[in-house]
Amino acid sequence: MNKAIKIGLFGIGLDTYWAQFDGLLQRLQGYQAQIRARIEGMDAQVVDAGLVDNPVKAREAAELLKKEDVELIFLYISTYALSSTVLPVVQKVNVPVVVLNLQPVKAIDYAHINSLGDRGKMTGEWLAHCQACSVPEIACVFNRSGIAYHLVTGYLQDEDAWRDIGGWVDAARVASVMRANRLGVLGHYYCGMLDVYTDLAQQSAAFGTHIELVEMCELKLLRDQTTEAEIAAKLREFDATFDVSKECSPEELRRAAHTSCALDKLVERHNLGSLAYYYEGTAGNDYENIVTSVIAGNSLLTARHVPVAGECEVKNAQAMKIIDAFGAGGSFSEFYAMDFEDDVVLLGHDGPAHFAIAEGRVGLVPLPVYHGKPGKGLSIQMTVKHGAVTLLSVVQGAKGELSLLVAEGDSVPGPVLNIGNTNSRYRFSIGAKAFIENWSKAGPAHHCAIGVGHIAYKIEKFAEFVGLPCRRIC
Repeated sequence: MNKAIKIGLFGIGLDTYWAQFDGLLQRLQGYQAQIRARIEGMDAQVVDAGLVDNPVKAREAAELLKKEDVELIFLYISTYALSSTVLPVVQKVNVPVVVLNLQPVKAIDYAHINSLGDRGKMTGEWLAHCQACSVPEIACVFNRSGIAYHLVTGYLQDEDAWRDIGGWVDAARVASVMRANRLGVLGHYYCGMLDVYTDLAQQSAAFGTHIELVEMCELKLLRDQTTEAEIAAKLREFDATFDVSKECSPEELRRAAHTSCALDKLVERHNLGSLAYYYEGTAGNDYENIVTSVIAGNSLLTARHVPVAGECEVKNAQAMKIIDAFGAGGSFSEFYAMDFEDDVVLLGHDGPAHFAIAEGRVGLVPLPVYHGKPGKGLSIQMTVKHGAVTLLSVVQGAKGELSLLVAEGDSVPGPVLNIGNTNSRYRFSIGAKAFIENWSKAGPAHHCAIGVGHIAYKIEKFAEFVGLPCRRIC
């Protein structure tokens, strides 16, 4: 998830200037070096094709960036440049391109330039600040060529601009994670949840995700092969990781640990990066025994960046993976209730949770019944960290098309239900009533993924990166 992805960078200028204005080229190359260093600080491997100032160098830059298989190109306008130095590069490399319209300083030192007394030197100084000149030309050519692009405008020390640039690097990284991800599907949908059903081929087409169908009988075999030493080690992991309730019986803890070991092996065997599951079985059989003891193990997997969604909610497993790849957690959730006195919405779920976004330690508690599901067993109990949160759903529309639905809010303190589920209170800028109506009318399934921090701007960039519509509620 944190691998250094390859990011392409090239600057543009006009070779005619270099003989006319002494030192201008070196100065502009210095600015590009600053940009490269800043992007490298984002855990990115920057492939710098240099400053392209004529069509021949454009072809050479295109060959380099294509050969290096970069995920994203940053095009730095160092001064005025001809669009003929740009088009060959982006056409050949054919990856998303972000145009950096970054001046060296916030404002020109007019008095200094006007005091130079030599209009040639004065012009050279101006050209070092002339980044905006080429923006309309490049945009015009990209528009006429059908090339998608994005603009970041500011100056070299502009933190708002760098926040935007960092968002694009993160979006490229998450797109790469999703493309390499292998999502396991274990069991079947919860019967009758029509909103949960999805087109697996469409999921692969949209995100590049490989879908691996895995079998309950394989999980049972792996469980049967688990040793007593492995179970004992898992029980120690439970103690170290969970706040284990004294109400948990040794038998239930051992059953959950036994199944957790098998889940680990299943994920390792198929190299899974996420999982959606659901099963019922008949009363008293081996599969029911397994499926009623998975929550603890699936929570541990989720904490290890293998998010697990219950009720075979594939779309939500995708949303959880996206949130997790942004480093924001990604916990399985659904709407629980509304508190009109405090103007908050309560969300939670009885399935796996993400330790990284918990307010305090995650509790492991017994449930006498899994509501709406067979059997009983252990479950987790936690509240999402108080503070900024982002909600995400992958939505499938009436014609099968996919889109993203996102909202920002805050997890706030207050009373919650201690019923052995994730349970939190959320406040939204548009109010609880407007939020629940606007979110629902956008057409998501009743599940969503929750992460910490306000990262909607990154998710919007990710959506543009993979070519999906994104709707932001608040």
